[in-house]
Amino acid sequence: METRIALVGIIVENLEKVEEVNHILHEYGKFIVGRMGLPIKEHGVNIISIVVESDSNTINSLSGKLGMLEGISAKTVYSKTGTN
Repeated sequence: METRIALVGIIVENLEKVEEVNHILHEYGKFIVGRMGLPIKEHGVNIISIVVESDSNTINSLSGKLGMLEGISAKTVYSKTGTN
C-alpha cells in the first residue's frame, strides 16, 4: 500500500471541542510523525499542525473526523510523491 506524507492544519475555534480533537489525534497517533500547537489567545483560537505518514484513506479519515466537529476546521496538504 502506498503511503503519503501530509500536513493537516487544524483551527480550533470552539475550545470546548479540544478534548474531542485530542481524542481523535490519539486514535490516529501511530500515523502522526509530529505535532505543533499554537494558542492565539487574543483571538480565542488554537492552531495545530500535524505531520502524518499513512495511506490516503487514513489521512482523509483523520481530517474528515476533525472537520465534522463544530467549530473545528481541518485542511490537508499532501506531498507530491508516495512511498511503498
